[in-house]
Amino acid sequence: MACTRPLGGTQNIIKRVALVLSLIGSLQHHIGYSQAGIVDNRIDRFGKDSNGVCQLPDALVAEIRGYQPIVNKIVDKIVNGKFAGQTWNDLAELVDTFGSRIAGSEQLEKAIDYVLERMKADGLENVHTENASVPHWVRGYENAELVKPFHKSLPLLGLGSTIGTPRGGIIAEVLAVESFKEFETIPPEQVKGKIVVFAPKWESYGRTVVYRSQAASVAARKGAVAALVRSITPFSIGSPHTGQQHYQEGVKKIPVACITVEDAMMLLRKYRRGDQMEIHLEMEDRPMEPVISRNTIGELVGTTYTNTSVVVVSGHLDSWDVGVGAMDNGGGALISWKALTYLKALGLRPRRTIRAILWTAEEEGLYGGAAYKEGHKAQEEKEFNFFFESDIGTFEPRGLDFVGNADAECIFREIVKLMSPLNATEFATPTDGGPDISHWTTRGFPGASLLNKNEKYFWFHHSAGDTMEVEDPKSLDKCAALWAAAAYVVADLSVNMPKEVQP
Repeated sequence: MACTRPLGGTQNIIKRVALVLSLIGSLQHHIGYSQAGIVDNRIDRFGKDSNGVCQLPDALVAEIRGYQPIVNKIVDKIVNGKFAGQTWNDLAELVDTFGSRIAGSEQLEKAIDYVLERMKADGLENVHTENASVPHWVRGYENAELVKPFHKSLPLLGLGSTIGTPRGGIIAEVLAVESFKEFETIPPEQVKGKIVVFAPKWESYGRTVVYRSQAASVAARKGAVAALVRSITPFSIGSPHTGQQHYQEGVKKIPVACITVEDAMMLLRKYRRGDQMEIHLEMEDRPMEPVISRNTIGELVGTTYTNTSVVVVSGHLDSWDVGVGAMDNGGGALISWKALTYLKALGLRPRRTIRAILWTAEEEGLYGGAAYKEGHKAQEEKEFNFFFESDIGTFEPRGLDFVGNADAECIFREIVKLMSPLNATEFATPTDGGPDISHWTTRGFPGASLLNKNEKYFWFHHSAGDTMEVEDPKSLDKCAALWAAAAYVVADLSVNMPKEVQP
């Protein structure tokens, strides 16, 4: 009994010391966690080590990895379960019902109304449209024929915003070059009154598309009466590809169209041999006054943040007026819409709102995105957390590409690793398929686009070949699953994506 009280006192002291040490340890852990970057739902700088390896806090890495079972569930239900094939079927119904959807057309506006009703039927929230002023250009009768030294039809497609020819068309001598650099060496007196054919080699879309965009004004500055451009594609089976072109201020407007790869190269070869050629060109295309179109919006409202820290998933609903725009960009629009549909049906509602936006008039120059940016600019830094856009095909997914600061990149790299059930864990930077969201991502907002096996994308791009036959049901399911899973994780994380927004 004599030693009991001292022993009890010693035990109490030990307990108190242990408690103090525990509190100190907890405080040190909290301080260490803060220094690593996470405090009160906020990410601070944590950077990379000398080898460029991300230094994310262990707790954040563990949190992200903890979403793997949810990602697995999303993938299984969309790819193998009750939603399998639904995205392809819904896309087919859209394009079979409305066909092509060029900006300014009745077909596009009817398609928008249809999507609105279907979003509501899917149970999406805050379904509505927001207006955008868009160009209105109408394709008329188009015909081109080589009439000298022999007769040959030249399939063509006028380029967006081109003017037409005078009634009856133009008959003019041909001048053919491979590049703008070659054209610079030709004096204006040799160009005046001629139809200039540009037949550039395919390098990449980004490098070659300048001929489509600029050919008319480049040729007109030296007195050409029209310009014809080799279709911007690496592969052809005798079909022309359209797209937008831009007249330069202060330069006379002349008709411009794309012709097939085969015909452009034939004309170039003949010209270099010294053959004299004439083309009869008729085009009744005409630019009209701008009209009002609409961006189409539906949401899966967050449990914690409703109209702040929104995660946007998007794709443009408009298309060119040839083909039916199944690939460009019906697939991207559908996976953005259906990602929300499937998440809601699975009972998966993240902390932040996921907002699907189907842009209008992307093809003519990102008009839908521009209007939306202006309409939301006042509160944009608070309103938006992350942007996704799919506009480079919905073939077999490979992963996701990213744009944003180094801290957001470190987080997103971990999220992409979760996509292993789809074998889609590739990470690339910067984004390649996010034109409309560039209104934000070029100013510091983080964003991503879909990496997919789209090696044949430009075979069909802006051509009559852009049909449902390009889309594979299983690949489209996988893209929808990737989109839904990635958006869910970003929207549900305990932290916002870091950003450094510029005006």
